[in-house]
Amino acid sequence: METDDRITAILACLRGGIAEIYTQKKLDELNKELGTQDWDKFFKEIKTMFSDKTKAADAKWRIESFKQGKKNTADFMIEFKALAMKADIDELYAIFLLKKNVQPNIIKTILRYHLPIAVPETLKEWKVAITLVRQGYESMEGHQDYKIETGTTYGGQE
Repeated sequence: METDDRITAILACLRGGIAEIYTQKKLDELNKELGTQDWDKFFKEIKTMFSDKTKAADAKWRIESFKQGKKNTADFMIEFKALAMKADIDELYAIFLLKKNVQPNIIKTILRYHLPIAVPETLKEWKVAITLVRQGYESMEGHQDYKIETGTTYGGQE
């Protein structure tokens, strides 16, 4: 198999994200150049491009822009933990990003109200506090107030 064919075969397997961008760039280069590509140069380039350092940088970029939005809190926490591990960030930065990217009302509740635990300091404590607050919100979602003829309002479950 010729070097250009080997390179093309490898590029054909790369899909999505950075890999797809890299593939398009490399294919454009191959089409412009008339000579044969250097296999060793290509191999070194691809190894550098998709090394663990590159994966960590990609994960860091993703976790910095990773918002909870309407995601279920448990799902968000699982994805956040996976990204934090891949990004290889320290605990203080992980706490900062968690507080920044989780639903703002949850963080406000933790900081404003007395919870069964003190204000969280560690990442683990923040995860527990966020989960507790979200469970409290979920238990209140079915809550509805009822008025009786006298005008008195009672709270209760549907």
